[in-house]
Amino acid sequence: MQTKTHTLISPSLGTTRNILSFHYGAGGGEKIYIQSSLHADELPGMLVAWRLRRQLAELEAAGKLRGEVVIVPVPNPIGLNQNMHGTLLGRFELNSGHNFNRNFHDLGALIASRIEGRLSGDIQENKLAVREAMRAALDEQHPQTELESQRLALQKLSYDADVVLDLHCDLDAALHIYTNPDIWDEVEPLARYLDSKASLLALNSVGNPFDEIHSFCWSDLRAKFGDRFPIPNGGISVTVELRSQHDVSYEFADADAQGIINYLMHRGVIDAPAPAMPVLSYPATPLAGAEPIVAPASGVLVFRANVGAMVNAGEAVADVVDPLSDSVTTLYSTVSGVLYARQIARFTTAGMEVARIASATAFRTGSLLSA
Repeated sequence: MQTKTHTLISPSLGTTRNILSFHYGAGGGEKIYIQSSLHADELPGMLVAWRLRRQLAELEAAGKLRGEVVIVPVPNPIGLNQNMHGTLLGRFELNSGHNFNRNFHDLGALIASRIEGRLSGDIQENKLAVREAMRAALDEQHPQTELESQRLALQKLSYDADVVLDLHCDLDAALHIYTNPDIWDEVEPLARYLDSKASLLALNSVGNPFDEIHSFCWSDLRAKFGDRFPIPNGGISVTVELRSQHDVSYEFADADAQGIINYLMHRGVIDAPAPAMPVLSYPATPLAGAEPIVAPASGVLVFRANVGAMVNAGEAVADVVDPLSDSVTTLYSTVSGVLYARQIARFTTAGMEVARIASATAFRTGSLLSA
C-alpha cells in the first residue's frame, strides 16, 4: 500500500489542508477509485472507506488484488472544518456558497477539440488516447482557490479509473444509487450486491457532479465521434447514497463494504469467486421520473410512508399540520414507485421539498438534482 499526499492551495496565512489517497495493489488490471463523504456531513461512507481499507490491506498481503484500488476516505477537509455553533455544514463551501459536488471539469469538453486526430479504428487505443488527452488537459488547469484545487486534485486521482464509486448519503433515505444509463449493465451487479432500493439513471443531470464527469464524457465523445471511431465506456461511475445521515454503524459499514468487495470480485479485480448476485430490489428508473413531493404550506411534517416503501399514485405520503389554524394538509404522490428519500427535518416551510419517489416514466427536464 502507498499513501500519497495532495496539498491544496492555502486559503489564508498559516493554513494548509491536504488530501490523502491510499493505493492498494500493483496495478496491471483495472483501476478502481473510491471516495467517501465529498459532502463532509455525510459520514456513513467514511466508515465504509475505513472498513474497505482494512479488507484491501489483507487482500493485498495475500496477493489477491489484480489491479489498483485507490481509497480517498476524506476528500473534503475544507467541509470538515465548517462547524458553526456545533453543527457541521459540509454540503456547501461557506466562502463561495458552492456545492462541493458540482462544477468539476467537463473532461469531454476539455479534450473535444484535440482528440479527433488521435482516434483510430482500435477501441482500446482510443481509450488510451482519450485518457492521455484528459491527463494533459487537467495538467493545464491552474486553480486559484482552495476549492478549485480540491476539485482538480480529485479529478487527477480519478480521471483514468475504470470504476469510480462516490459514496454519499441522503438526509433520510433508503440505500439508492445514481448512474449513467449507458453503463447500467455494468453497474447493475453493484446495485444488487448493495441491495439498492432504487437506481436512478441520467445521462447528464446538469451541474457536473463528480460521478457524472467520469462517464458522461465518454458518452459525449461517443455522440461526437462514434459514427467514425469506436469509443468505449471508459469510466463506470456511480454515486452510492448510503441511506441517511444518521445511519452510521458498524453493521451497515460492514455490509456495504462487503457489497463493494463482492462487486470487485465480480469484476475480477479481487482474485476470489464472487458470491451469487442477489435479486434487484427495484428496476432502474430514469432520474427524470423521480417526483419531488413539495409542501405548499408550513407546519409540522408527519410522514405516512417510510423510506424504501412502495407507494401508489394518489397515495398519501405525509401531512403538514398547522397547530395555529388547526388545518392538516395531506401530500399525495402522483406517481407509483419507491419513496427513496425524504426530509430529515420535521418542520416544513412553504415550498420545501420533503420527499422523492422513483417512478418508471420520465417527465422532468432541466437540472434534475437538488441544490
